[in-house]
Amino acid sequence: MEKIVVVTGANSGIGLALCDRLLSEDGRLRLCLACRNMKRAEAARTALLACHGDARVDLLHLDVGSARSVLSAAEELKARYRRMDFLYLNAGIMPNPTVDIRAFFKGLFSRNVVNMFATAEGLLTQQDQLNSDGLQEVFATNLFGHFLLIRELEPLLCQPGHTSRLVWTSSSNARRSAFSIQDIQHRRGKEPYSSSKYASDMLSMALNKHKNQQGLFSSVICPGLVMTNLTYGILPSFFWTLIMPIMWLIRIFTNTFTLTPYNGAEALHWLFLQKPESLDPRAKYQSLTSGLGTNYTEPRRMDLDDDMTEVFFSKLLELEREVRRNLSKKTADSEHYQQYLTEIQ
Repeated sequence: MEKIVVVTGANSGIGLALCDRLLSEDGRLRLCLACRNMKRAEAARTALLACHGDARVDLLHLDVGSARSVLSAAEELKARYRRMDFLYLNAGIMPNPTVDIRAFFKGLFSRNVVNMFATAEGLLTQQDQLNSDGLQEVFATNLFGHFLLIRELEPLLCQPGHTSRLVWTSSSNARRSAFSIQDIQHRRGKEPYSSSKYASDMLSMALNKHKNQQGLFSSVICPGLVMTNLTYGILPSFFWTLIMPIMWLIRIFTNTFTLTPYNGAEALHWLFLQKPESLDPRAKYQSLTSGLGTNYTEPRRMDLDDDMTEVFFSKLLELEREVRRNLSKKTADSEHYQQYLTEIQ
């Protein structure tokens, strides 16, 4: 029986590398690229089919930063497929990153250089903004949109006698110190990316607690330090030109510098081959690359609090109800306005 696999953020970087690896592993699967930019999605599909001529690759328009887009995409998925085997929650943003240049150069020539690149702790901040739903953009894109998608797809993901998998692309930048249960959207902070990634770690554990008995299992991965469009946006291009030789040198001594999207997708691919019952719900599965270039996966325990995770899950359910109410009101207001325009014509 063919596997149905949906990947968000699949048109470049780690998402596209994952799709290539999955098709190399199992040419019979049906793959769906769920992307915001359909032109780039078409290009990604063409590239995949050039390497995997007999592959079945579908496209889906999905902007996880928009609740309306998520609901529309979910309806389309439910119309296309009768079940879903894997949902890779890979799409994410890091808008307007700002680097403390002084801290960067200080760390570059210190014993802390590996940790600095791996976690960006004390180095990187972002400027967030509200989206059209009134939510913080990073929170909505990296976390809440995916949560809403999962909720809408439960008829495909939670079927009797069938096992389905969620796999989150998290980060080594996911830190408990950046997250506040009193401010889950990180409205008042300057590290929304780190906060959102820690939130996805918590949500994965909560979903396992609430959904394992229904056949839905969730896992979290860290791709390591990978050079993608998101990474290149942090510093000017000439900076990367200067420091890339140093980074390749450092990779000889540390396994977290995966650097390429193919290497970064290692844990995502590895999880595709595992039985979910054998996995640790409290582990973050790390993509690692040895100094000799060998890729492998290793579990590392996440810093999570059970009580806070449950409170967070409850807050997400409450926010979901609020977002749905607001969307319903907007739809009703729009219909009333259209009716008014019809009447006065």
